[in-house]
Amino acid sequence: MSGKAFASTGDMAAKKVTFGEIGAGLYAYTAEGDPNSGIIVGDDCCMVIDAQATPGMAHQVIEHVRQVTDKPIRYVVLSHYHAVRVLGASAYNDATIVASNETRRLIVERGQQDWDSEYGRFPRLFQDAQSIPGLTWPNVTFQNTMSVWLGKREVRLMHLGAGHTSGDIVAWVPDAKAMFSGDLVEYHSACYCGDAHLRAWPQTLNAIAEFAPEAIVPGRGDALKGRGTVREALAMTRDFINALYGAAEISVAKGRSLKETMAATRAAMDQRFGQFAIYEHCLPFNVSRAFDEASGINDPVIWTAERDREMWAALQG
Repeated sequence: MSGKAFASTGDMAAKKVTFGEIGAGLYAYTAEGDPNSGIIVGDDCCMVIDAQATPGMAHQVIEHVRQVTDKPIRYVVLSHYHAVRVLGASAYNDATIVASNETRRLIVERGQQDWDSEYGRFPRLFQDAQSIPGLTWPNVTFQNTMSVWLGKREVRLMHLGAGHTSGDIVAWVPDAKAMFSGDLVEYHSACYCGDAHLRAWPQTLNAIAEFAPEAIVPGRGDALKGRGTVREALAMTRDFINALYGAAEISVAKGRSLKETMAATRAAMDQRFGQFAIYEHCLPFNVSRAFDEASGINDPVIWTAERDREMWAALQG
């Protein structure tokens, strides 16, 4: 890419990791806007939500788990297919890897291209990349909902609708009224929307709200405790999505170019969301996907390193 580069390629500063309890036996591994992982401790074993981008980074999660329990990590749940979430799964040894049917389909269709694209545009998130053995493949998949029992503790995995991707799932822990949302919910962090279904996403947020969670571990940003904070995060995420898609919808209706749509989106969003983590990193991909969806392209176009460069050139030109 000539001239100015993607914001993410220059983001090399280490982030401070926080590991906190959000309920009995429920933990959030967060890192200042980097991808979060969640941990659910049951009677006889544990579950990790989202594996991190590399085995080396996953081992950092495992080290924190070992500070609170010696129970085996028996399950790794993939909230969706993105490389930064899934490629560290091999670090969890013999854990069963669980995802939605749709996430597995997306790994087949675009997993390798997504890996190449994400690694090229955000190298810091792939520490020790050479340790990745290959694509992560789920052992168990499901259509809409399934329960995993950690002894007597139920974890309900649910595909509530499309949003961040078409295959997103959440993990609901009924005994604590706590949810692990993946990137369907963010907190003071931009939503990455390059593979999103923007019209559907607010309805999926409404479905999450119906559970009245008392705690949520979002995909990025601080863990959320208390219904008021949860409602704030849901509203914040919904506002971000609606502002992005609204700007694109108006621009497409007016026949504007992608570059002109970027300017219109900035006018609508920079002041409100510009200080969110990874806002600049996500914006070119977000505008491109919103422009496509508003233009009638319902299935997100696969990102490749080549397409990244073409999109960037269109925005600069």
